[in-house]
Amino acid sequence: MRWLLIWVLVVVPALTARADGERAGTFDYYILSMSWSPNWCIRTGVAQNSPQCAEGRRFGWVLHGLWPQNLRGYPSYCRTAERPPSRRMTSAMADVMGTDGLAWHQWRKHGVCSGLSAEDYFALSREAFSKVRIPQVFQALDRKVRLPARVVEEAFLKANPDWRADMLTVTCKDGYIEEARLCLSKALNPVPCGADVVRDCALKDAFFAPID
Repeated sequence: MRWLLIWVLVVVPALTARADGERAGTFDYYILSMSWSPNWCIRTGVAQNSPQCAEGRRFGWVLHGLWPQNLRGYPSYCRTAERPPSRRMTSAMADVMGTDGLAWHQWRKHGVCSGLSAEDYFALSREAFSKVRIPQVFQALDRKVRLPARVVEEAFLKANPDWRADMLTVTCKDGYIEEARLCLSKALNPVPCGADVVRDCALKDAFFAPID
């Protein structure tokens, strides 16, 4: 009985959190993930010599990805008959994603689960990102500041009055604001997030770097 209890408590949650190799197109809704580029560059990108962080790029909120999501857990690396994207397709996404490498990774892990062709998946991702009104306040910062994570969420909700708080979550990592994640229907309408998606950052002094 003890091994069964361990399986239920440890193994089963891990399996439901992420399911690799599932059939493409079988999911409940999308997560539109947007990352704050200056923070990512400070934590990771500069050390990787990422072109996203090169002088003069001046990225703010960038499209991290459009992720098929289930009411509990998410599919990834799904089986699909769709052809992988061409270099032209991934390069064309760099203006909103920062790099073509990120575009390729997002297709390989998440896009294959959408049931769409690579071209249609990237078009849908761009459309979803274009519907978001980015709060202007983030463009006005001229120095790194500490702020409560809830301020970021409130700014998005004010700029997008058709959203509700249960449709958006703001995450942190290593003390920095990391991402804003909006839950969307397959028709790209804002919807409430599943319980396992809501991971609101509770930090009251999270770092937020300006656009250089």
